[in-house]
Amino acid sequence: MSQRVDWHNDPAAPEVNSIRPSAGAFVLDDPGRILLVRRNDTGNWTMPGGAMEPGESLTAAAVRKTFEETGITIEVTGLVGIWTNPRHRIENTANGEVRQECSIIYAGRYLAGEPTPSPENTHAEWVSPAIIPSLQMDRSQRVRIDWALNRDFPHLDPNP
Repeated sequence: MSQRVDWHNDPAAPEVNSIRPSAGAFVLDDPGRILLVRRNDTGNWTMPGGAMEPGESLTAAAVRKTFEETGITIEVTGLVGIWTNPRHRIENTANGEVRQECSIIYAGRYLAGEPTPSPENTHAEWVSPAIIPSLQMDRSQRVRIDWALNRDFPHLDPNP
């Protein structure tokens, strides 16, 4: 089984050999819970999302990946932010891919469905923001969720 390793500001991180634009979705239900999944490969909780496919927009990727990973149909309603930190590298140990972070997180509105795990995750759930600090989660997800909950404008990576 492949393992995802997130490297943050680590001089020992392997060299980047790929950049794959990815999209994720920050979705709240009516009671204000966040849609999250628990990844198979790391056990980390994360917002649903993944890589864009050829012929697909990033917005469509966010909608598709949310449905594939959770069974939830959403509508994109806005932009949470863009994260492209070259010091955040994501390694796939199965195939040797090391990609630079390149993620756009959209705000999404719940339309239909019940959270259902997929082959990529062990859980798909609506989670109260109050328990986020207690969940196993990569720091990149914590930053994105915090931004989505506490800011009224999109995050843009600063100029170098």
